Amino acid sequence: MRLIFGGGRVFDGSGAPLRPSDVAVRGERIEAVAPRGSIAPEADDRVIDCSGRVLMPGLTDGHAHLTFPSAVGDIDPTFNPPIDISFFFRPHPPEELYANAARHARILLDAGFTSAYSAGSLLPGDTEVRIRDAIEAGDIPGPRLRAASVERDNHAAGEGGEKAEAAEDPDGVAAFVEEMAALGFDNVKLLLSNDDVFFPGGSQVTQYSESEVAAAAGASRRCGVALNAHAQSAAAVKLAARNGFRAVYHLSYIDDEGMDLLEEHRDDLFVGPAVGIIWANVHEGSEFGIGPAEAERMGSVASLAAMERIYPELRRRGVRVVIGGDYGFPNNPIGRQARDLGLFVELFGYSPTEALRAATVHGAELMGRGDELGRLEPGFLADLLVVDGDPTDDVRILENSERLLAIVQGGRLHKLDDALVAEPISH
Repeated sequence: MRLIFGGGRVFDGSGAPLRPSDVAVRGERIEAVAPRGSIAPEADDRVIDCSGRVLMPGLTDGHAHLTFPSAVGDIDPTFNPPIDISFFFRPHPPEELYANAARHARILLDAGFTSAYSAGSLLPGDTEVRIRDAIEAGDIPGPRLRAASVERDNHAAGEGGEKAEAAEDPDGVAAFVEEMAALGFDNVKLLLSNDDVFFPGGSQVTQYSESEVAAAAGASRRCGVALNAHAQSAAAVKLAARNGFRAVYHLSYIDDEGMDLLEEHRDDLFVGPAVGIIWANVHEGSEFGIGPAEAERMGSVASLAAMERIYPELRRRGVRVVIGGDYGFPNNPIGRQARDLGLFVELFGYSPTEALRAATVHGAELMGRGDELGRLEPGFLADLLVVDGDPTDDVRILENSERLLAIVQGGRLHKLDDALVAEPISH
């Protein structure tokens, strides 16, 4: 039996204009994308009438935190640094962590995100590995997941430059990477810099030395895992770029040399601004104690202004930028990830189509599956959305999950709205 999505217009991920097309899905993969009316139905096909709607690939969150505690309809104000971090002062049994992450996985899939590249687990343990495996086995609904380790901090260094006044421990860093790989994680997260959220000037404090990062890189190659970096300082960005990190996040204080390095390595790495949380801190934090003065103190105002300079230039240089805005905080809950698309357009000068490609094609490439995800093409996995409206005209319609009339993952209908006619064909 096939699913045939007929009568709609297709955004296939290539950047080409929408075109009237039908999409046939057999099993878990796309069998055909053909001009409207040209796919001959077979016995037992199920035809879904998408007239007036747009079909597009499923989205990828390139900076996911399924273990962060706040999601739409499920806000936890106790993980809200620096206002409240009492989350860490109470016990969190493994099954509680698993149940929360499983709930958040479903919320993210309900928002149209069929894939997620994790940027780090909140606490030690194997929660994300268990969630990834359960999703893959079909035991729970959620996005295809590349699971990431707990974020490894390190002793602090001097502001803005090389790590100083702390003992070198390359072996310890390598051992951490090897341990996380042995636990089954796909990605390992290092906090190469600190952050202004924790103390003034923290974002310009580099926390690892060249030898420590090189040791992490060597271990990652031996173990077959990718490295992610929280990198605010210019030195941290350059450490990540020189040492083969796959995902480099934030970049608020990058310098010209760092820009050049990212461009040089643009075929091997991805960057993400995590604009969602910064926007939320500046504009949507008052309810949770983050007013204008606190947003300024946390560095969010300066970071948002820096992003508006940095990311248009990175796009111009051909560096692949992915969406994913550190969702999981009270003012930035999981389930609102599609907001990043509009912010890319509004703040960074992306066209809606460019923003969609960041969330589909570049997201799939970050996942390491650009040859089978992120596009609507024959042979690709059938991860697709049916949208009520045209996101290539107004990308913000994707923020409203009610506009997602169908969500398909690997050929399986996760959602089919009553607004779509779906009847089996009889012969």
